[in-house]
Formats: sequence, C-alpha cells, structure tokens
Amino acid sequence: MKQNLLRPEPTLLPADPAAPLIEEGASPHEVARQHPASSLPWALLSEQAFAERDDVAAYAYARTGYHRGLDALRRAGWRGAGPIPFDHLPNQGFLRALMALGKAAAAIGEDDEAERIVEFLSDADPSIAPKSEQ
Repeated sequence: MKQNLLRPEPTLLPADPAAPLIEEGASPHEVARQHPASSLPWALLSEQAFAERDDVAAYAYARTGYHRGLDALRRAGWRGAGPIPFDHLPNQGFLRALMALGKAAAAIGEDDEAERIVEFLSDADPSIAPKSEQ
C-alpha cells in the first residue's frame, strides 16, 4: 500500500477494558466508576441523558468522554490531527463521545463548538461526520 506522506497514519487506540463490561450488560454508571479513563461509558451516559432531554447533563458527560479520549489518543501517538477510524472498535468510545458532544453543544447553543466538532469528525473519519446543511 502506498503511504500518504501528507496525512498521518490512522490512530488506533488499544483495547478498551470497559467495552466487555458494557457488552455484558453492566450499567454505564457502574462502568464509569470502574473505568473512568474510558470514553465509552461517558459517551453512553451522554446518549442516555440526551434521550431523556437533559441537554446539560448530556453535554457534561460527553465533554468528560471527549477529554478522556484525547488523553488516550495522545498516549497512542496522535498529534492533534489525522484519521481516527470508527471501524476500529476501541476508537468508537471516543468518537461516540465526540458525536454526542457536538449534538449536545448544538442543543445548548454552543454553535461555534458544534461547528468545530463537525470539522474534527470530518478529519477523524469522514464516514461519520454529520453532513452540513445547505
């Protein structure tokens, strides 16, 4: 495969210890207590809060998952830009938290942040980036 010298290699996070617990049916609250550094339970808590129409809680949970994910990405060698493929299962917690953060930011009127997140998602994995309104 030909290497693209202008674009960094995709960042692939290591296995997430929270994922098997979630798959086994553990509550996101309990998993967040056991694995607070994992983005996945925070993303799920945000999605639940948004479904319950609690935009502020959704925003707070998503922001926590986003920051935990940034920490993990940096440990994995990410330098602030480049692909973070959604089809790599361990990346999904961070990307779901990022998607939830964008949705919650828009819901509470943080339009600039919501727009930045659309750009971030497009850079990370264009297949999951929200399509802009035209």
